[in-house]
Amino acid sequence: MKIGIPGTGRMGAAIAERLLSVGHQVTVWNRSPAKAEALVGKGAKVAATPAALVGDSEVIVTILSDADAIDAIYRGPQGLLSGDCEGKLFIEMSTVRPDVERKLAADVTAKGARMIDCPVGGTITPARDGKLFGFVGGNAEDVARAKPLLDQMCRRHEHVGSVGAGAAMKLAINLPLLVWYQACGEALAICSQTGVDPTRLMDIFSDTSGAPTMLKNRAPQIAEVLKGGEPKGVTINVDLVCKDLRTMLEEARSLGTDLPIVASALEVYSKASRDGWGARDVSVLPSYWPKHGKG
Repeated sequence: MKIGIPGTGRMGAAIAERLLSVGHQVTVWNRSPAKAEALVGKGAKVAATPAALVGDSEVIVTILSDADAIDAIYRGPQGLLSGDCEGKLFIEMSTVRPDVERKLAADVTAKGARMIDCPVGGTITPARDGKLFGFVGGNAEDVARAKPLLDQMCRRHEHVGSVGAGAAMKLAINLPLLVWYQACGEALAICSQTGVDPTRLMDIFSDTSGAPTMLKNRAPQIAEVLKGGEPKGVTINVDLVCKDLRTMLEEARSLGTDLPIVASALEVYSKASRDGWGARDVSVLPSYWPKHGKG
């Protein structure tokens, strides 16, 4: 199948690698062409513009940083929607508010194409291995059309409603995980005087009822940071976490509800970003509060 992926950041590039590895023809575009060079070495083609990418693709997959990036890639000069969209399928995988996806789907439909939203749980390694968890919104016919690709990108995908429902589910799924990092930091502050080695400490945390599933993989990185080291590479940075929390608060306000725990976590993480932690991996967050939460 001919697949186009405009925007080859960490996740876009990893998904492109996965689709190349299972035999698809992949065309990519990136605002910074150098970021696409590694994919060319693995068999991808490079389009001159997002519009040109659409013309060379049957399915277009996007996973972008925020609503502004979506607007630029889809609606900007020589954007995706200015290309030959007729009959194409768009799979939009960004973490944004549901209304962003609904408005985009309307614009895509007006161009004679179809769209589902499928934001995903998982980071770079699961994306490369086809082991993401997809939260799918769209009509049944479009979801069925996307299923062969979703099967190759995801270990599990759930159709949870119409377009926008996937986005709502992704925000809901991310919420307890992202605030957990602050809860972990506060817990570490309480036991900081025990003198327990960080590796042993995180192993203990991992084997308790309060541990999220991701701790099985991230505990060694958190322990390394507690010892004064740095995570090996960046999967999701602190600034992106702040963006997701702000998105949750915006969506909650639109629904007439409050998210006080999210607001508190965002306040702390925003301070961490201002203190120079914004580009660091999310696994540094539990170490922030024990160092900076005093008085």
